[in-house]
Amino acid sequence: MIIRKQFKFEGAHIVRGCSSTRCKYSIHGHSYIVEVFFTGTGLDNGQMIVDFGLMKGTIGDFVDSFDHAYSMWTRESDEFKEFIYNNSDRYIDMPVSPSAEAYALMMFKVIDTIVNNTEYNNGEQNPEIYAVRVHETATGYAEARREDLEWIDWSLEDIHFSEAITDEWGDPDMWNKIINGVKFTNPKVDQQA
Repeated sequence: MIIRKQFKFEGAHIVRGCSSTRCKYSIHGHSYIVEVFFTGTGLDNGQMIVDFGLMKGTIGDFVDSFDHAYSMWTRESDEFKEFIYNNSDRYIDMPVSPSAEAYALMMFKVIDTIVNNTEYNNGEQNPEIYAVRVHETATGYAEARREDLEWIDWSLEDIHFSEAITDEWGDPDMWNKIINGVKFTNPKVDQQA
């Protein structure tokens, strides 16, 4: 069985190195839709793979980091980086050009890390990420699956969020916890008769 949780964000980028002139030379934005697909080996005490409410915390904060933010490839010139740093409060330095494909891979890796480092407390049966789908437009999306993780040649330490982003997280130390594999603990659930 597969379940899906949808997130949204409004983000800006330049996709250097792509074929489209408008995309590779001009800052532009999209209304992104991110779909995270989960699977497991059975249902929990609430007869769910994973309670959708649990996805609003760390996973929700991570995806929301990209909302009204500029996603910047770390290979940009120092001059351009300084322009962004000086003129935008919300930005993410990324080790990849921020294409829909790169977003899907990065989000899969980060959300997979969160899920694998979460202690579940309601009888969840091995929940795991099945896929992450990132819609860049109404007509196109990229979907990353587990086998695609082998394409990644960067680490989580290579992603950096501006202070304006981290200040809005429910846990300001969330990124350090994700990078260092600190366990996230879901609340205990009182079982009803």
